[in-house]
Amino acid sequence: MMKVPDTTKYLIHAEIVADGVIERPDVVGAIFGQTEGLLGSDLDLRELQKTGRIGRIEVKVESKGGKSYGEIKIPSSLDKIETAIIAAALETIERVGPCSAKIEVKKIEDVRATKRKKIVERSMEILKELFEEPEIESEKIAELVKQTLRTDEVVEYGEEKLPAGPAIDESDAIIVVEGRADVINLLRHGIRNVIAVEGTNIPKTIIELSKKKTVTAFLDGDRGGELILKELLQVADIDFVARAPDGKAVEDLTLKEILKSLRNKIPVEQIHVLKKEVKEVKEQSPESLKSHKERVEGKLLARILDKNLNLIKEVPVRDLVKTLKNNNIKGSIIVFDGVITQRLVDVAAKKDINYIIGVKLGSVVKLPTSVRVMTFDQV
Repeated sequence: MMKVPDTTKYLIHAEIVADGVIERPDVVGAIFGQTEGLLGSDLDLRELQKTGRIGRIEVKVESKGGKSYGEIKIPSSLDKIETAIIAAALETIERVGPCSAKIEVKKIEDVRATKRKKIVERSMEILKELFEEPEIESEKIAELVKQTLRTDEVVEYGEEKLPAGPAIDESDAIIVVEGRADVINLLRHGIRNVIAVEGTNIPKTIIELSKKKTVTAFLDGDRGGELILKELLQVADIDFVARAPDGKAVEDLTLKEILKSLRNKIPVEQIHVLKKEVKEVKEQSPESLKSHKERVEGKLLARILDKNLNLIKEVPVRDLVKTLKNNNIKGSIIVFDGVITQRLVDVAAKKDINYIIGVKLGSVVKLPTSVRVMTFDQV
């Protein structure tokens, strides 16, 4: 881009096409010559350039196939109206040297606006890259120090040297999480009776602790969390199960989310009852249940069934909650191509629905004892 004086307000951008071969001096000569006397002495280009109100005229020209094509840039420190008059005068030029020519103004750039934009962009870069430390508000200093101290409290527990908080031995109840980052996050928020399994192969230390203490398994809201839960239920004596919101990891939760998840923990007996009843439903008519799943899967459909797996009503998934609310449907089972949500569970409980079978379990934090949920991979 051309260099313009500091006083420049606007930059006129124009294009020129000539029927013949021309060079830069021809274009500049035509601009001064053919506008001379056209606009009066106040807007004479030569006088304006002498006083610095019009900058150096930049011209780039290329010739090809017997024609010439070029760009013209004229910096102006005149006001907006005067600059527009100068730009319009350029378009009156009909010849350059011996060739007929046409000049067309493409735009008038506000140089100051461009500079302001660059200032904003650069200031954002400076804020992100060049400030060494973010400003810390005085009232947050004590909390930051506490969090750092709590993070430093991570200990290695048991023969496997599992990441844990310092209160495992002194607590009657402990929280089992998936990894070190989960332990650190809970310590950061003042929860010190926490220990990590560090993988799906449950350590002997966790198994032994589960025999002596009340254990809550607090797991991520994803497929990995489900796999670790299955392993824990097989080899350890777990008392409660808490899950992070759907798609979230325990290590990323805020204090409010942590406390909400732990408050809504489910007794492990409820999970065992659910597994038993799921097995009974599948054994009752496994092919029929599978066929209902296949009829809705990938089609965004929902089927409401009676206790014998007979179809009562089929609706689009988007209308499922509305259908349950507005109709006196005596159904027992819902099979649908969607995510099981808290809203659906609450409505189903009011309508005496016993089973909800969907693609996956969403953010369900309260599961009524009257409603059982299953995912497609369990069918």
